[in-house]
Amino acid sequence: MAAQTADANTSTDTPDFGPAVALSCRECGARFPLGPSFACLECFGPLEIAYELPTGDPEALRARIEAGPTNIWRYAPLLPVPADVAGQPSLNPGWTKLVKADNLARELGITGGLHVKDDSGNPTHSFKDRVVAIAVQAARTFGFTTLSCSSTGNLAGAVGAAAARTGLRSCVFIPHDLEAGKVVMAAVYGGELVGIEGNYDDVNRFCSELIGDPAGEGWGFVNVNLRPYYGEGSKTLAYEICEQLGWRLPDQIVIPIASGSQLTKIDKGLKELIEVGLVEDKPYKIFGAQATGCSPVSVAFKAGHDVVRPQKPDTIAKSLAIGNPADGPYVLDIARRTGGAVEDVNDDEVVDAIRLLARTEGIFAETAGGVTVGVLRKLLKSGQLDPAAETVVLNTGDGLKTLDAVADKARPTAIIRPTLDSFREAGLA
Repeated sequence: MAAQTADANTSTDTPDFGPAVALSCRECGARFPLGPSFACLECFGPLEIAYELPTGDPEALRARIEAGPTNIWRYAPLLPVPADVAGQPSLNPGWTKLVKADNLARELGITGGLHVKDDSGNPTHSFKDRVVAIAVQAARTFGFTTLSCSSTGNLAGAVGAAAARTGLRSCVFIPHDLEAGKVVMAAVYGGELVGIEGNYDDVNRFCSELIGDPAGEGWGFVNVNLRPYYGEGSKTLAYEICEQLGWRLPDQIVIPIASGSQLTKIDKGLKELIEVGLVEDKPYKIFGAQATGCSPVSVAFKAGHDVVRPQKPDTIAKSLAIGNPADGPYVLDIARRTGGAVEDVNDDEVVDAIRLLARTEGIFAETAGGVTVGVLRKLLKSGQLDPAAETVVLNTGDGLKTLDAVADKARPTAIIRPTLDSFREAGLA
């Protein structure tokens, strides 16, 4: 970890991180200079980026954003990146479709409007391209030569692709038993891909040890020592949703939970848009979604606990299979503060939801998308989610990466001889 001073309010010798001014502890509020650090030296709490956000003229800021590139860099005034970031090598993720899901809404009985934020449209077909793009900028600024991560699959592919585009070496670590599609997506970019015998939590512990070892010197682990920067990429989901809705907040959002970072940063992004005057301040509810086979946050929420007890994952939704989610307690705080909830669905419900979304909207989601749509349906049935309120549900990855989940239920309707008689005999005429 880089040297830190507890009484520093701003960095005095760091390169250009745009509006970012310091690292701030989420527990005790202590501030440290911007650097490749992730834990508070005072209380060991997690660090996040503190800003001096634009003030004064929201209309001018809105015009500047709308004139920007059609990717996440249009929001550079709100991110820890230099103003000229759009001109640097990058996969340029973001500005994915916000699909008005009228067919799904009708099927579920939603009358207030339903949208699917479909992040399968990113360069490596998952939302991870957003967070990696911000981490890569930080890695280059800090002079790291190798990009690395612990991953449940999507992140490994995003890191490999981003490293290839920016000319960095990559070496990423995954559980040895991931879905074949995600392994191929991670390996094809030419970096080093290492399978570790164990689950994601084992992989993450290994990476934490590697950071402190000479073998990891010069490595930027996007979700460990670059985590404060990495996490900020998820805010762009909030920015895009609000801009695509016409610069307004949705009433309800359903978000998948793995580490929980995505949910907490979306909430942070919504609050920032209110702070700088880009959207009108009004109540919104945030709902978290987990698979029952890895649902430590959902269990804690339903029990009314503030502490998340780790679980050993056992679910087909491997991209969400983090048994000890780092941001779990913060997810609980946000769900309770906004009047939302955290719910889970079993693997059969995940598969049904994948097929429901595909059948009604033509969107083939990976298992994490099945979790969010399944939880959306469950929350509606339980009355926890208001069908008359405008709702956004996230699909964070492409179903082509998790074909095994639906392979035995998505098969040819019939196999016939190439004759009309055979067509009729099969009952298809």
